[in-house]
Amino acid sequence: MADWAPIAKEYDPLKAGSIDGTDEEPHDRAIWRAMLARYVPNKGVTGDPHLTLFVARLNLQTTEEKLKEVFSRYGDIRKIRLVRDLVTGFSKGYAFIEYKEERALLKAHRDANRLVIDQHEIFVDFELERTLKGWIPRRLGGGFGGKKESGQLRFGGRDRPFRKPINLPNVKNDFYGEGSSEKRNWSREGTRDWRTRDRDHERSRDKRWPERERSWAWGDSERDRDSKEERSRGRERKDRDR
Repeated sequence: MADWAPIAKEYDPLKAGSIDGTDEEPHDRAIWRAMLARYVPNKGVTGDPHLTLFVARLNLQTTEEKLKEVFSRYGDIRKIRLVRDLVTGFSKGYAFIEYKEERALLKAHRDANRLVIDQHEIFVDFELERTLKGWIPRRLGGGFGGKKESGQLRFGGRDRPFRKPINLPNVKNDFYGEGSSEKRNWSREGTRDWRTRDRDHERSRDKRWPERERSWAWGDSERDRDSKEERSRGRERKDRDR
């Protein structure tokens, strides 16, 4: 608990899948995929990772010009990379913005998060792909954050930080007779009452059983008598018709 922190210092897919970082076994297949993945950051990405912001949840209609207009308020921008689909060229809804100074980076990180751009509330965080050890991207089952609708929640980042684990004291359970002697005696007396109650019920059932047999037999004799009377009536009707 001494070195606990709400933000992960090193990426671990198993811990990222836990709300407090204490899980010992994966609870979904995506965590298994992230644990088995051997991800290497894209070497084609240039720029200083320690001066780069990750901007997500953008409106698909938002352009590089709009991002430059908004984020240039916090300082001088060196480069903006809006990630687009290779086939269609449409925006994927996230971008990377590199600043020239660390002061501008920290200011944008503090003030631009949850800013509304083109009717969308954006999410801003530091770039983690090249700065966080062991990073696994979302497409391989890793990442941070997420939505409840997807069912793939990840913790330890700015969007969903870890919750502090709760240490419960050792409490004896009286259900198994670990309480006082009075409680144990009371439970034993209760079991005796249940046993005597069951015995009485069985005895009363044995007494009622012959009476039921008699009633069933009497009912059978009445049915036979009724059937004989109906037969005789039918014969009389036939004789009359003749």
